[in-house]
Amino acid sequence: MVKKNKTKVFKFIDLFAGIGGFHIAMHDLGGKCVFASEIDEQARKTYQHNFKNISPNIFKNGLFNDDIRTISPDDIPDFDVLCAGFPCQPFSQAGFKKGFADNHKSERGNLFFNIVDIIEAKQPKAFFLENVRGIVNHDNGKTFKTIQKVLTKDIDYSFYYKVVKASDYGLPQLRPRTFMIGFKNDNKSEVFDFPEGLPLRFNMSDVWGGECSREIGFTIRVGGRGSNIDDRRNWDAYLVDGEVKKLMPEQAKKMQGFPDKFYFPVSYTQAMKQLGNTVAIDAIRECGKTLLDYMATLKTNNNMNNTKNKGEWTELYSFLKIVSDKKLFMSDKDLTAQKENYLTVTKVSTLNIEQSCYLNSSDKVVIKNEKTGDKKEVFVSEFLNQNLLKNWASIIKKGKGAFNIPEFGILQNQLGITIIKGGNSNQKADIILDIENADINKKDEGFGIKSYLGSKPTLLNASGNTNFIFKVKNLSSEYLDEINAINTRTKLKDHIEKIYQLGGELEFFKIERDSMRYNLELIDSNMPEIISKMLIEFFVNRVSSIKENIQKVISAKNLNTSNSEDFQSLEIKIKRLLVAILLGFFAGKKWDGHYNAKGTIVVKDDGEQVAFHIIEQEVLEDYLFENIKFDTPSTTRHRYGSLILENDKQMYFKLNMQLRF
Repeated sequence: MVKKNKTKVFKFIDLFAGIGGFHIAMHDLGGKCVFASEIDEQARKTYQHNFKNISPNIFKNGLFNDDIRTISPDDIPDFDVLCAGFPCQPFSQAGFKKGFADNHKSERGNLFFNIVDIIEAKQPKAFFLENVRGIVNHDNGKTFKTIQKVLTKDIDYSFYYKVVKASDYGLPQLRPRTFMIGFKNDNKSEVFDFPEGLPLRFNMSDVWGGECSREIGFTIRVGGRGSNIDDRRNWDAYLVDGEVKKLMPEQAKKMQGFPDKFYFPVSYTQAMKQLGNTVAIDAIRECGKTLLDYMATLKTNNNMNNTKNKGEWTELYSFLKIVSDKKLFMSDKDLTAQKENYLTVTKVSTLNIEQSCYLNSSDKVVIKNEKTGDKKEVFVSEFLNQNLLKNWASIIKKGKGAFNIPEFGILQNQLGITIIKGGNSNQKADIILDIENADINKKDEGFGIKSYLGSKPTLLNASGNTNFIFKVKNLSSEYLDEINAINTRTKLKDHIEKIYQLGGELEFFKIERDSMRYNLELIDSNMPEIISKMLIEFFVNRVSSIKENIQKVISAKNLNTSNSEDFQSLEIKIKRLLVAILLGFFAGKKWDGHYNAKGTIVVKDDGEQVAFHIIEQEVLEDYLFENIKFDTPSTTRHRYGSLILENDKQMYFKLNMQLRF
């Protein structure tokens, strides 16, 4: 191994880890592995044998995961760089090249989106992905465009790529691979460049310890060994000192850049398979060093970038609206303000603002830095009025993507507050208030913000955490391709109906992530099954309204619960669930049963605000029950809606739960 980089230690995770090529390269650069995932049992043996002393923490603390689909991103420790050589078979020349549609060997074609889920949840500084050269042009370039769009548009990372060979960075092997690197908070004042190539450290004669007819070797592959040396398919036969020799793990290990002391506690066949599946260490290390150098130039919070999305602007708008109004009107179930029922606000702050604003009945506001104790007095009418707020609401409503509102910057200086882009996604409370009325006086009460300035807000966002898995019964796997090939406008509904038409059945099996199961069962032990029936009702019969959907499920009498459920009892349970999602739990983390926020502020499409609070929980329950609907998120992005064959015998089908106002 090379000498470690002297830069500050960084943390990385190693997904689809194989035997640890990424691990060696990033460790050499000063990295600490805090989580790894690999499903192949034989590769896991090799990985653990070689890294148990280098990274003992991941093995001692249960952080060496197997199936990436089962891990909730929230259960992964914080890290700086995500590394992943995600499954290449769906995109390789040697495979079927099914891409994202490869569901024959579990979900290997769709596992890229598990990476996206983790990046989106954990917000690392950078990612480093590796795949075969063919991924760039797969499906006429559509697959690669999807990858780039999801990473840049959906989760706001930069994206750089290059097809590199192992021989470009010193190793005597062709092995062309697509390297993809991206960064959070990349304002692109400088453009990331992949490092220039390096001369070979050694050649194939050095690998063999004899005169080899080739200076640079063939790409090491999985399977297909034994072709004649003159066969164009040959990759493992070499002419050495005039004699034909077959590549063995000893030579393959050198060609991939593994150190001599790296040991394989598995069979020869498994060792060759593992070496064919791994990455070229020198290429990863050189590009990783450049990644770290570039990453060091980026700020964790890019305060120079004044662009924000609608949600971030709305949070600031709501803050200023409260400063101006000094009160929040309570809402009825139809979002109508109850003019005689309001909360007086005496202090307001948010997770994205370093100061608190203390309000009183006069025009004066006291701005206090809670860390330093510094105070400043300002008069609201000098910089803020209702016309200005209405104009900003209109700008936010019309905005797309990330955009700038220069007037907010001017106001920031007048008010004397420091606005930081981006809050904590694991908080239900977007804004913190001191509130009072005739009955209550509460300090530091957290409120979420739901905004109608744009598309209707979500209550529960789709992710792998919200996938419900069904066993497919009484249907042969020979129908998998036929059903999955249905690509109509209503393909998801048509997939299910085709399963039924061919005599198949969908039997609820489990929720993909255990955290969501746990949270639902805290509300009621039968809640996972209840939701599974509601999802089928939605996706087949398009009954999206929660209220109408549960009525249909009851009338169908297909709930296999221990007690006969009637509409009234189910209504109570569903209302409790909706409030718990709004104020209590995230799908990816086990809930402690407490509400993390005590209320919600709704910014209506005209910019006016109303509030709900648990002191009037029945009104909130009625509002949610009347207004929440099932939604259809992207089937590709969230890996559901197609048949999956596991272990060459059992087929499964997934449906996803997303809830929108």
